[in-house]
Amino acid sequence: MSPDRSQLPLPDLETSGPDAVEQFDIAELGRLLKERRGPLSLRQAAAEAGVSFSTLTRVEAGAQPDLATFTRLCAWLGVPPSRFFTPTATRQISPLDQAITHLHADPRLTGDAANKISSVLRDLYDALAKEAVPATPALACHLRAASVLRPGVPQRLAGLLTDMNTELERLVEAGEL
Repeated sequence: MSPDRSQLPLPDLETSGPDAVEQFDIAELGRLLKERRGPLSLRQAAAEAGVSFSTLTRVEAGAQPDLATFTRLCAWLGVPPSRFFTPTATRQISPLDQAITHLHADPRLTGDAANKISSVLRDLYDALAKEAVPATPALACHLRAASVLRPGVPQRLAGLLTDMNTELERLVEAGEL
């Protein structure tokens, strides 16, 4: 089964690295196109953007454009292409591992000295660090029909559910719920 084309992982310069994964936000592109188009007809907006009428219609409806079309639409919108790429997963490096990496990179320390300091740091960290309590989501949803919905609908629905979840979490933290 091939992946949903609107969710293909693509690299981003801000979080680049071997473990970074990005998603293309096609729903945001469609929303901004409709907003920018305003009272213009689809044909007028397509002519201004330098794309075909049918292409603009499809992209507004949630279809993924090709690279040339995407760059033309970004130029017409006046936004950088990176706006539509959001990180979904990155490799988490603990502060302890970062400190130990810096110790081993310090030219003033021998390998043995860096290992001894690392050992002391690990022991202190294990003794003093508190166990992180995972947050339970205020809202959870599984869309079984996502694969049969029109292109872009699952992403728009996910955005709405995310907004709802964020607001519920805010209300819980404020003690209003």
